[in-house]
Amino acid sequence: MTSRRVVPPDGGYGWVVVMSAFFIMGLTAAVLKNFGIFFLDIQSHFGVQTSTVSWITSTTIAMFLLGAPAASALTIQFSQRVVIIIGGLLAASGMLLASLDLSLPWLYLTMGILQGTGISFSWIPANSMVSHYFVRWRPIAYAIASSGECVFVIIFSPLFQWLIDTYSWQGAFLIIGGLQLNLCVCGALMRPLTTVQIPNQETKDDLELDASTLPPKTKLFFHFNLLRKPEFLLYILFAIFAAAGIFIPPLFLVPFATSLGMDEYWPASILSILALADLAGRLICGWIANMRLLRNLQLLTMVVTLLGVVLLLLPISHNYWSILVFSSLYGFFFGCVVAIHVTTIVDIVTLEGFDGGLGLFMLFRSLGGFMGPPAAGWLVDQMNDYSVSFYLSGLCLASSAVFVALVDRLVQRR
Repeated sequence: MTSRRVVPPDGGYGWVVVMSAFFIMGLTAAVLKNFGIFFLDIQSHFGVQTSTVSWITSTTIAMFLLGAPAASALTIQFSQRVVIIIGGLLAASGMLLASLDLSLPWLYLTMGILQGTGISFSWIPANSMVSHYFVRWRPIAYAIASSGECVFVIIFSPLFQWLIDTYSWQGAFLIIGGLQLNLCVCGALMRPLTTVQIPNQETKDDLELDASTLPPKTKLFFHFNLLRKPEFLLYILFAIFAAAGIFIPPLFLVPFATSLGMDEYWPASILSILALADLAGRLICGWIANMRLLRNLQLLTMVVTLLGVVLLLLPISHNYWSILVFSSLYGFFFGCVVAIHVTTIVDIVTLEGFDGGLGLFMLFRSLGGFMGPPAAGWLVDQMNDYSVSFYLSGLCLASSAVFVALVDRLVQRR
């Protein structure tokens, strides 16, 4: 007896998908991570407080995460290709309209809502596509795809600073919007998998089959039934605390370095070195995960804890080289977290529930991402010291590691 199923090819055209995802990560997450370069220019232009400007990035992050369930639902209803193209149009429109510089609330709408939604609609389906094309090589394939963020941060950090100096921040936004139109090209390369006839058999491999193999009635857009799993609920708590801390350093690292009297190009170079360390972390951690030396949840607990410790120690830096060392450590462990925190969802809910699980994970993660940067900005305004933002970030991340450890124990008991 046979049935029609989608079988991950574990190679072949899958590597084209990986390279497409590589560019998508660069044109979305790398742009978001470099928003800190524009921070002081926008603050000076509008003459507002730190916390007021931080709401721009906070809104972008919130929409990026809040849009995840909608992106997952549209992916299931249509295809990854369609959703990524829509996301590319939204992201590019956000930056192009932001360049008009109408007002600060206009930036909340364009850079925040439009850009954030566009990033979400591009990033979520790209991750989904890589996960569906690979089983055996999934960790290393995802690590390669996600490394696009690091490579583009290295390129974008000095490029964006040069664009600001040459064309002003408004002109830089216009050019960035044009670059993001290439997301539509990347989306067009995301070819949907085709179904094949295979014999029915009860094996462990059945757990790795795509959700599209199930009857239509079981294709729930948001998979809220996953919230009945205690291990998934704990993983959502990890997502909230981690998101509250993990989006703070990229926003405040450049202002922190500038506050120590560094020339504007030196802080930008720190972001480039950080991105190199981030790239190394993603590839090394992806390789370790692929070797199965440790369980993914064990590895994630370790790297999140170390990331929190590094951020708590970063404010002791008072010169370029010490900041560079701690930023490199932050980048490395950040890369390790990124390399496995999404694919770990498969370990908790299986591939059958991955699309819905990822959407819910990102939805609840938005709570932390929305509150973290403004909270850090408020503390900076009150204390007149950028160091407190890193203390808050490190504390949130160290706390989140506790939830990952609890998830690992529950998964092991199943």
